[in-house]
Order: sequence, then structure tokens, then C-alpha cells
Amino acid sequence: MGNVNSRVGRIALIVIGVIAVIIGGVFAGQGTNLIPGSFMTGNRMWLFIGLIVVIVGIVLLVLGLRRPKTGRRGKSGPGGPRV
Repeated sequence: MGNVNSRVGRIALIVIGVIAVIIGGVFAGQGTNLIPGSFMTGNRMWLFIGLIVVIVGIVLLVLGLRRPKTGRRGKSGPGGPRV
């Protein structure tokens, strides 16, 4: 069951990270006046908010995509005693 929970958690991090990068990109685009048609257009505050959201999304993606560590301490192998 541990692998299933770990896998689900990693997938959740990836999905939330992708959504955060997209939303942050839209915010930054509106803040820089590249995406018109909103109260956010041309307001530099939304550029900075968007950049922060993009950075958070990238961190979540890195956490979700990194490989889990193998070779845990305290195990002597399959079926062996745990310390």
C-alpha cells in the first residue's frame, strides 16, 4: 500500500504543479499586458504574483517528478528484519 500512496501523492504534486504553472503564466501574461481583457491587464502586481505562482508550481513539479530514494536504512533485504 505504501507505493500506491506514494504514487498518488506524486501524481497529485505533478497535477497541482502543472495547474500552478499555467495559472501563474496567465497572471504574469496579464500583468505584463500580453493577455488583454481583464482588470489584471497592465497591473505589475499580477506579474509578481504570477511569477511566484509559477515558481511554486515548478517546485511542486520537481518534487513530484524526482525519483523516490531506493535502499532505505533499517532493512536487510526482502523478508529480513527491520531495525
